[in-house]
Amino acid sequence: MQPEQELQEVHQHAQEAVTATSALIKLGKPVTDTWVLSRDAESLPERRPAIVPLALWQQHANQDDLAPWLSSDTELTPELVAELERTALIAIDFPAFTDGRGYTLARLLRERFGYAGEVRAIGDVLIDQLYYMSRCGFDALALREDQELEPALKALKAFTVSYQPAVDLSEPLFARRLKER
Repeated sequence: MQPEQELQEVHQHAQEAVTATSALIKLGKPVTDTWVLSRDAESLPERRPAIVPLALWQQHANQDDLAPWLSSDTELTPELVAELERTALIAIDFPAFTDGRGYTLARLLRERFGYAGEVRAIGDVLIDQLYYMSRCGFDALALREDQELEPALKALKAFTVSYQPAVDLSEPLFARRLKER
């Protein structure tokens, strides 16, 4: 392969590794996403602000226009959380809609570690999951490209009452009912 061809392939791969989300819902409302998502673990994207893999972010954590994305198998140690407190946004990747570990990461960030910044779901994020993601502490939801915005917004309001406590509502239904008496 000629050096020029190799350079073109590397550039094409880098372009594919950086994407903008098709639709972003933040705090229950559609918003324009200013962040690009880079899945390239080797180099920083040119476009900023950017969400980059955790290890790459750790190498460049002093840059305010970078935010980390956590894989679903990330272990949230107190040391890692202390590093993450410096960033205004943490993205959690859902490699497949059947992988529920991201829910746990979001809930731990919010409840155990008190993270107050944006927690964004990325990856294989489907409409059916949005309500439950918001209950676990996600305040930003980057929909998979084939998911439509209007049905997604309706899905967030699919249930009006929750029995269990969660990040969004700390009391179970029976405790709220007792207060109403």
